[in-house]
Amino acid sequence: MDWSPIFISMKTASLSIFITFFLGLIVAWLLVKIKNDTTKIVLDGIFTLPIVLPPTVVGFFLLYIFGIRGPIGSFFLDFFAVKIAFSWPATVIAAVVMSFPLMYRSARGAFKQVDSNLLDAGRTLGMSEWKIFWKILFANALPGIISGGILAYARGLGEFGATAMLAGNIAGQTRTLPMAVYSEVAAGNMGTAFDYVIFIVAISFIAIFIMDYFSIRKENQWKN
Repeated sequence: MDWSPIFISMKTASLSIFITFFLGLIVAWLLVKIKNDTTKIVLDGIFTLPIVLPPTVVGFFLLYIFGIRGPIGSFFLDFFAVKIAFSWPATVIAAVVMSFPLMYRSARGAFKQVDSNLLDAGRTLGMSEWKIFWKILFANALPGIISGGILAYARGLGEFGATAMLAGNIAGQTRTLPMAVYSEVAAGNMGTAFDYVIFIVAISFIAIFIMDYFSIRKENQWKN
């Protein structure tokens, strides 16, 4: 069995969740602070769109933007001689875009559940907005944030459609675990495909287990 898809997927998922985690937190925090409902609805729709669109459609837009003729892709190619499409960074971009809505919406939902009186009390005590965010908002919303991070990590690990469009299926470079499963099944190597599937299922189950653990722990804290 070729171990490179496992290493590529783990590397991609690890970097993508690092980016997605902080990006999702910041965007969710800024959106919660917006007072205009119309603006909030429009922005929420834009940030959530990748999770409701077919992954290949998202991949099409990413290829249009980051391809060699796209605005960002051509810029990096002309000025830095870096080709984004069909390279390993493309797998990270696809994973970030597809997993971002899960992190963003989980963080936003967790922030909205925090009692606003706690935030007002922090302002009354002279705390800065940055301290209020970390000391009060983030601390009280932590279980929901962790759940969102775990879901986003699992989504990034299992991303297929957008990755296929933007990064391709290059062995040893962009062939992630889902791509490896597809390739092995297409080649008739069901045994190798099954090994990859078992690995993905195991990681996904662990992610769900950890998420449920924090959810149950939070419920028990509320009961006590």
